[in-house]
Amino acid sequence: MQLKNFFPAIEADGFAKKFATEEDCLEFLASVKWEDEYQCKKCGHKNYCKGKNPHSRRCTRCKHDESATAHTPFHGCRIPLNLAFRIAYQVCCKPEISTYKLSDIHQIRQMTCWKLKKKVLECIDQT
Repeated sequence: MQLKNFFPAIEADGFAKKFATEEDCLEFLASVKWEDEYQCKKCGHKNYCKGKNPHSRRCTRCKHDESATAHTPFHGCRIPLNLAFRIAYQVCCKPEISTYKLSDIHQIRQMTCWKLKKKVLECIDQT
């Protein structure tokens, strides 16, 4: 997933409005993740139906359910997704921002910020 191109021309105010809820974030992730087409990670099948979670997809052949966050930097994220998006946005806009500053801004543990920042920077470096 190429985070570098995720938030290119969005101002901070526009970002806060566009990704205000977790639902907004999941909808955006699903649209970017399956932009070309869906393909099951387990069996390679291309047909799907609605999964059991919001914006997830279920393979019609092997019944594997894949969430919109799977195989993204937000996979397994324990903080609210809209907060994780805000941190990712800040890291994309200013990669040199310290995890201590992110921790102070968002009132979450520094190690949580460090792990998410690391994932985001790895995605940026892959492009």
